[in-house]
Formats: sequence, C-alpha cells, structure tokens
Amino acid sequence: MNLYGIRAIYRFEMARMWRTLMQSVASPVISTTLYFVVFGSAIGSRMGDIQGVSYGAFIIPGLVMLSLLMQSISNASFGIYMPKFSGTIYEVLSAPVSYLEVVIGYVGAAATKSTILGVIILLTANLFVDYSVLHPVWMVVFLILTSITFSLLGFIIGIWADTFEKLQIVPLMVVTPLVFLGGTFYSIDMLPGFWQTVTLFNPVVYLISGFRWAFYGISDVHIGISVAMILLFLTACLGLVAWIFKSGYRLRP
Repeated sequence: MNLYGIRAIYRFEMARMWRTLMQSVASPVISTTLYFVVFGSAIGSRMGDIQGVSYGAFIIPGLVMLSLLMQSISNASFGIYMPKFSGTIYEVLSAPVSYLEVVIGYVGAAATKSTILGVIILLTANLFVDYSVLHPVWMVVFLILTSITFSLLGFIIGIWADTFEKLQIVPLMVVTPLVFLGGTFYSIDMLPGFWQTVTLFNPVVYLISGFRWAFYGISDVHIGISVAMILLFLTACLGLVAWIFKSGYRLRP
C-alpha cells in the first residue's frame, strides 16, 4: 500500500480544514450550541424527564449526530468534487495510487474532521447541559463508525454531483428531515403505534438510538440492531464506491 500517497491526500484535505476554521468548525459548533441553549436550557428546563433523563441531556446525542452526519457528508463531497471541478482529479487518477488509497485519503480526512467536530460539540454541550456517558467506548465506536459511513456517502455524492447545488440536495432535503424525524427531540415510544412502525424504516433512528444508549443506557431499538444497521449501511457504501471506480462513473470521460 502506498502510504505516501494516502498521507499526501490526507494532509492536503486536513490542511483545508485549518484554512477554513470559521466555516469548518466554528459555524457548525455555533449552530448546534443554539440548539443546546434554546431546547436544552430554555425549553428543557420546563419539560419533564424522558425515560429518566432530563430533556436537555436527552437531545444531546441526536444533535451531535445531526452535526456529525451533515459535516461528514459535506467534507467528503466537497473534498472529491473540487478536484473534479478543477480537473485535477485526472492527476490523482493517473498517480501511482490505487482506488482504495484514494478513498482512504479522502474519506479518512473527512471522517477525522467530523470526529474532531463531534468531540468539540460534546465538550461545548457540557457548558449548557449536564450529561453523563455510561459507555464511553461504545460512544467512540459509534462516533467513528458514523463518521466513516457518512463520509463514504458524501464521497459518493461528490462524485455524482456535477454542480455545487447538487452537493446540498441530499444533506438538506434527505438527511436533515431524517434526523429530525429520527428521534432527535423525542423517543419514538411517544408516538402512536402506526407511526412507531413507520419510523423504524428511518435508518437514522438506529444511529441516534445506539448513540443515546452509549450515553444513558436507554434506546428505542436494541443496541445490536443499531450496530448491525450501521455496518450494513457501511458495507453498502463500500460496495457502491467499488462499483464507481470499477466502472469509472463520472470519473472518466
């Protein structure tokens, strides 16, 4: 494996993060902090507990997952789209690096940036809402697996998109609604029976439920199902990426 090639792509993408700290870090942290202030401190203080957890603490895993998903997709999609847009993607494809090494470089950098952002948001949340982490190892596992999986999804979107507008379609019109309807602000047990069944078709439910279990030991679905679902999604993304490079979809004229 060409570690020098992976490191070159990885360092280049990470350097972009440090050059755009306001956009890459400060903006999502401030946006999520507003949720903590409004829903956690203001509204949360007037609401009762949910499954024995204060409302402000209950929504933290969902809000962190919202930022994690959005930033993973955004970082990875923009990272691969810009070489396509500028034409430098052909230099990458003709370089002595395999497709696997290209994916590791771009997706690894995007996942790293998202994980760092998730940790910063968690530390920031502690300033406004008291919370605990019952299973810290599992929290880290979910954090990393989710970052990698949705960075792969973002990588796929970046290859598929042929305009800047298309980069925003999936995050804004698909991912954001799924997160808000996936139990970020409520437990699905609070829904009527029919809507509980419908909600189980939302894949984000399993991510938020598993992540919340790592914090408080409570979940809407079994932790094993949550892990299986994210691994299934990860496998599907890997398969799609493999097909893209094998077929040259939107990479070669």
